Amino acid sequence: MNFLTAEWRKLAIINYEINPELLLPYLPAGTELDFYYGKCYISLVGFMFLNTKLLGFPIPFHRNFEEVNLRFYVKKKEGDQCKRGVVFVKEIVPKPALSLVANSVYQEHYETMPMQNTIHHTDNEVLIRYSWKDRTWHSITVTAGNNPLPMKSDSEFEFITEHYFGFTKKKDKTVEYEVCHPKWEYYEVKNHDVKVDFESLYGSGFRYLNLQRPISVMLAEGSKIRVKTKKYLQR
Repeated sequence: MNFLTAEWRKLAIINYEINPELLLPYLPAGTELDFYYGKCYISLVGFMFLNTKLLGFPIPFHRNFEEVNLRFYVKKKEGDQCKRGVVFVKEIVPKPALSLVANSVYQEHYETMPMQNTIHHTDNEVLIRYSWKDRTWHSITVTAGNNPLPMKSDSEFEFITEHYFGFTKKKDKTVEYEVCHPKWEYYEVKNHDVKVDFESLYGSGFRYLNLQRPISVMLAEGSKIRVKTKKYLQR
């Protein structure tokens, strides 16, 4: 059953290499960290949530909005299947009702902050900017070519975007839900700018990201998505 349907569009993805030890306190039971050629990634992702429906119904004034999240990558072995998914450190949205539903139903880590977006196309380029405010304004900006390209097999982009489950850590169990979407196209990134105080937003454990350069920057076109109903995994 689909809990939520929407479109995720223009995903600006800022990737950092991180010491795996820093993520262990956030790791849900039954999962393990997922690596790309020996590297552990954490990503700051900004995107547009469009045409949102809960249980098939549009919610007035809550259909189109920005989201920015900090996430890392895990996998869960289940028999012969390996479920590859993400764990969110925090997800930021502009409306309190969105945080209330996500935190109460999926036990996620949503916070509400003022947010803005800029999406500007020219003949040759697309500029994407997502901004949000706690004590000060933070922003990520990506400029890329204007022609979407197909995903390459075994690429870094494939690793980052081809995680189709969400896992959330609880005291005595793990919440699991599936996200369904086709393979995404990407844009060739030309320039980027990150103005983010990671310590202010995510705590002292992520302070070092303020001084670290991204290992890569991506821009995905996105697609329609479906989030299926959650289930609980016992320890």
